[in-house]
Amino acid sequence: MDTATSVRDLLFTLLLKVGVASSIAALLARWNTFRRVLFTEERDVDQKLKLMMFMVPPLIVGVVLRLVGSAYKFADLSMEGAFLMGLLGGRVVGPIGGAIITIPALISHEWLAMPVASTAGLLGGLIRQAIPNKEDLWNFGPFTFLNIPKATVKLLRKAELSWEMAPLTTCIGLELGRVALVQATKLKWLFAIDPHWDWWLGLTVIATLMSVAAPLKIWNNTRIEMNLERHQQLLLKARMDALSSQINPHFLFNTLNTVSALIRFDPDSARGVVLKLSNILRRLLRKHETFVPLQEELQFIDDYLDIEVARFGRDNLEIVKQLEEESLEAFVPSMLLQPIVENCLKHGLAPKLGGGKIQLRTNTQDGRLKIEIEDNGVGISEEKMPHVYVEGIGLSNVRERLHVLYGADFRLEIQSRPGEGTIIRIEIPEVVPALQTVG
Repeated sequence: MDTATSVRDLLFTLLLKVGVASSIAALLARWNTFRRVLFTEERDVDQKLKLMMFMVPPLIVGVVLRLVGSAYKFADLSMEGAFLMGLLGGRVVGPIGGAIITIPALISHEWLAMPVASTAGLLGGLIRQAIPNKEDLWNFGPFTFLNIPKATVKLLRKAELSWEMAPLTTCIGLELGRVALVQATKLKWLFAIDPHWDWWLGLTVIATLMSVAAPLKIWNNTRIEMNLERHQQLLLKARMDALSSQINPHFLFNTLNTVSALIRFDPDSARGVVLKLSNILRRLLRKHETFVPLQEELQFIDDYLDIEVARFGRDNLEIVKQLEEESLEAFVPSMLLQPIVENCLKHGLAPKLGGGKIQLRTNTQDGRLKIEIEDNGVGISEEKMPHVYVEGIGLSNVRERLHVLYGADFRLEIQSRPGEGTIIRIEIPEVVPALQTVG
């Protein structure tokens, strides 16, 4: 076989080796459990075991494939895999993982395979232990070698180490050491793709670097993606908390005004209102929940309406409920209905002479929860209708909360006729969004 053919075969094998390493990394990154292990930088024993359980099997398969036939030399990533486990799991996971990976090679009488892989895992673990900021490990990438001049200047001028150089130099040393051992023993006690001291060894070293750096870069992108998702959810949670904090003072202010008015001329009614208010405060002071069952939300509305009935008088305020039994178990955003009911009372019924009525209707259909709040108040004029969602504190708040929680998957519409009343319709999914899991 001529030199050109040998070089071409070597290049092809090395490219396949880097491709296999990247493919295994991408495959593992699809598992949520493995992604969580990557996302947690300080790993406990359980997470380290999970790391080994995910990484060891494909690496063992690679060693077995290489032993089956010489055409699969690119599949053996035992040294690189052990080094990666050391970098991620520490100085115990690396050596143990390296020893397990090379069991098939040891059975095939490659006596140095296990010591070399375990040493690579130990070195990876020692690097992890030595680096002050573990996040610096993720700076090691396929083109880190381009930073060698900059790292050298930094070391000479400021006596500061660039820690991404530690995995780089270790990978180079491991590959050169493997080739040296193969040359020294002259026996098949250890495997190397190209165990010759020539300038093509540089390509082998680069392939070893890439086989470690490419998985790290893939997994780092996974970590960044998870971090962005988590921050986005936390941002949505913060917005929800801010919107909820707008509701509670607004509601309590109006309720306390009602109590203050009742105390002057009807102390017994005021006492009842205070009891109802205590129920409401107990609910508000409870641990904050983004979602609650509709039945619990309606119980909250009952206490609120009892206070308002005491203010308006039983002859002046009628409450009618048409509630589908199945809908009561559906989850809704906490404090969803109270601002709407308050708007009905304050802007719909309060300006009206004589009695008024509020109707609550709920039902479910095709996985959607539908809620209607209707009053027979003064209604909303055509001039004010376009500004209701913006200027009304209650409705603008409800709409913003629904948008944060459901995106575009909700419906909030107002239908009003001046002098006849207003209907507010809400339609949301019965399924609770993932935002509830953010804590």
